[in-house]
This record gives sequence, C-alpha cells and structure tokens, in this order.
Amino acid sequence: MPSNDVRNLLQTAVPTAAVGALTVAVSAAVAGGKGALGAAVGVVLAILFMGIGLYVLQWTAKTLPQLFQAMGLMLYVAQLLLLLIFVALFKDTSLFNAKAFAISLVVATVVWMAAQARAYMKAKIFYVDPASAKSEKPEKTGSSS
Repeated sequence: MPSNDVRNLLQTAVPTAAVGALTVAVSAAVAGGKGALGAAVGVVLAILFMGIGLYVLQWTAKTLPQLFQAMGLMLYVAQLLLLLIFVALFKDTSLFNAKAFAISLVVATVVWMAAQARAYMKAKIFYVDPASAKSEKPEKTGSSS
C-alpha cells in the first residue's frame, strides 16, 4: 500500500476505533458484559468491512480508473447490505446484546464515512500527474509558417 493509502486508512481507522472504544464503554455501563461484547463485535465488523472496502476502492482507482465511480457506488451499497444482513442475523442472539451491537455498528460506520470524507478533502491529490510531464520542449511535427 502506498503511503497516501496508509495515511487515508489511519485517518479513518483511528477515529473509528476511538469512537468504538467509547461505544464499548457506554455499552458496558448500560448493558453490562454482553453489551460491551456486542458493541465490540459491531465496531470490529464495521472497521473490517470498511477497511476492505477502502482497499478495494484504492485498487480500483489504480488499476481500473474508468470504473472508479461505479465501483464506489456498488461497494457502498454492498457494504450497507452486508451490514444489514449481519444485523438481521444477530438480532435475536443471546451471545451479546443485539441493541449495543446494532448501535455500535451504525455509529462506527457513520464515523468511518465522515472520517474518510474528511481525509479525502484534506489529501493533496494531484489531478495532473507531474511525473508524466516532460521538461523538454515538444518537437514540432508539422510545418509552421
């Protein structure tokens, strides 16, 4: 992963993990151990899904730039559908508190998306590749009068 990609990952994962730790603490205080476990599972799942999505999006931008926008839209829809499936599968579980799981999953996802938007707004990304510009004068190929 190039340094810009790692920087974007850190700028999104760190705030999400911090808010995730806060949701785990609040869930532990409100719902006990099962609440903390549910919140932790929700945060880890959100970071995992969004991290994989960020990697896929960066790979698409480098290898298939013409599909970047379509892939981004498809990726976010797929992520939201997968998260919805996980919430539906675990809504009646007795392993952990389902409300803490769902709330932490939504909070972590929203924080990730906001942090990712902020990271991209702050990134200094060239829209023209400076390495491809030649410093020499171009040769004249036609007649000039």
